[in-house]
Amino acid sequence: MITRRQILGGGAFLASAAAWTKTSAMGLPDAPIMESPDMQPPIFPSSGPDYQPVVTLNGWTLPHRMTAGVKEFHLVAEPVERELGPGMTAYLWGYNGQSPGPTIEAVEGDRVRIFVTNRLPEHTTIHWHGMILPCGMDGVTGLTQPGIPPGKTFVYEFDLVKSGTFMYHPHADEMVQMAMGMMGFFVIHPRDPALHRVDRDFVFLLNAFDIEPGSYVPRVMEMTDFNLWTWNSRVFPGISHLVVNKDDRVRVRVGNLTMTNHPIHMHGYDFEVTCTDGGWVRPEARWPEVSIDIPVGAMRAYEFDAKYLGDWAIHCHKSHHTMNAMGHDVPTFIGADKTEVSRKIRTVQPEYMAMGNRGMADMGEMEMPLPDNTIPMMTGWGQFGAIEMGGMFSVVKVREGLSANDYADPGWYEHPEGTVAYEWTGDTPAAAKAADARTVAPAATHGGHSDH
Repeated sequence: MITRRQILGGGAFLASAAAWTKTSAMGLPDAPIMESPDMQPPIFPSSGPDYQPVVTLNGWTLPHRMTAGVKEFHLVAEPVERELGPGMTAYLWGYNGQSPGPTIEAVEGDRVRIFVTNRLPEHTTIHWHGMILPCGMDGVTGLTQPGIPPGKTFVYEFDLVKSGTFMYHPHADEMVQMAMGMMGFFVIHPRDPALHRVDRDFVFLLNAFDIEPGSYVPRVMEMTDFNLWTWNSRVFPGISHLVVNKDDRVRVRVGNLTMTNHPIHMHGYDFEVTCTDGGWVRPEARWPEVSIDIPVGAMRAYEFDAKYLGDWAIHCHKSHHTMNAMGHDVPTFIGADKTEVSRKIRTVQPEYMAMGNRGMADMGEMEMPLPDNTIPMMTGWGQFGAIEMGGMFSVVKVREGLSANDYADPGWYEHPEGTVAYEWTGDTPAAAKAADARTVAPAATHGGHSDH
């Protein structure tokens, strides 16, 4: 008997045709799961219009079956365990074994039927964020439908009337369920396979958690003071690299379901903003950027031609969003001499190390005791040492000679000789100083106000 785990076990992505036929005869489509946090290969269309499938960072695409011309999917809302990064696991809620849930892909004009089974301890729904559909399929508890009770399965069915990039998430106990990780991407490809076609198409969601070091469950009542800023519920160095072949046309789709905006910046390139949740941006209206600010509850897609070889950083430009769990009440000790106090503390705590008196860069290379189930504030290593990043950070790796569907990490970039910044070993001129630095009183003014 085929189980959900057998269908996607061992990295295998799809069940055999015979397996799907057997499942179809049973009525309800199977609900495959994914347990690995690694980025999975794309699923290419086996019927209908052709399209270039997306690749979800640290995620996967949900398979479907065809029934009388309708694409059928099965989502299971359930508790999941998600590895946020090496050495840290969170107890979240998600779909089909993961948070975020799997990406759903279909084609403009398709009719879809999505079965949603609730294995949570409370009712839920799914809202199809940004999509045009019948009001009764919109997924708002109490307004457009009753909540899906625990243990029950509801069906959403509608036509996909426009292409673009969309999201799905609950509109039931929304603050709790989204804070617990319930969200996913829904990508609708154009009916014309040549329209908006690219060579590589990446998607990821921005989400955030407040998980105290040593604990496993997010604090769902947190509004602003999060300590883990994630892409697809992963933090650097656990976030997948974006691997592309030189001269590829590349699209990056980013959705934001956190409680704040995120300016996503990519090094080494400028790009064009080509799509929002509202639809495709007309060619004459596209604008060039090196950073794109993504508002709360919005999606932005941008495109570029991979002309420049290298390892290029991509990250949120809010500096504290590129750090992992940290205490926001840590005092600033820059410039303080902590030699004597450190000596005294080590008499009772031999492992104690002073922190912050020279800045925080030391944290990238330090190995120090951490509470259970947490990760260093700054971590990750490159070919030149500690990268000193965390949170919302990854690397776009542009290489020559990659095959069309090769997304494997090619290793660190081999810089041509003479193209890496280097230490100057010659004479250093003395620092320039002003000859006479003094405060100059402003000239007296006339009219308006006077002293007489």
